[in-house]
Amino acid sequence: MILVALGSNRAGPWGSPRQTVRRALAHLDRGGLRLIAASRLLATAPFGRANQPPFVNAVAAIATHLPPEALLRRLHAIERLAGRQRRLRWGPRTLDLDLLDYNGRRRPGSVAPILPHPGIAERIFVLKPLAEIAPRWRHPQSRRTAAELLRRLDPAGAGGEL
Repeated sequence: MILVALGSNRAGPWGSPRQTVRRALAHLDRGGLRLIAASRLLATAPFGRANQPPFVNAVAAIATHLPPEALLRRLHAIERLAGRQRRLRWGPRTLDLDLLDYNGRRRPGSVAPILPHPGIAERIFVLKPLAEIAPRWRHPQSRRTAAELLRRLDPAGAGGEL
């Protein structure tokens, strides 16, 4: 299973954050990518930098024959189409696409992309939609499901469905 996290908290060429995430999901279903499942959209508090608008988040399961490196390049190209400019870490953005897991592969931090994504287990805005679309998925390192990882975190401010 290949999993991608989506997030937006700033309007851009594709419209509002909600419109942008929906359009990004459409891009995950073309050009050698096939959208298998997508979570509901969630409104969530910002992560990393609190002084910014709330995010719209989702998680998608996709299929592709692209290797992880090529898939990451494709995700970055989709971000650029949506007006993403990488200026401030964890700052406001029109679109953020993160490769969470690529068929359970494990790649260390010195290899791009790092797999699984190192922040999965600490991010409610990833775990909640991930548990929705892939209840049997297990973290490649800890072997815990998204629901098990989610129970370990404080669900306050986890966001609600849009």
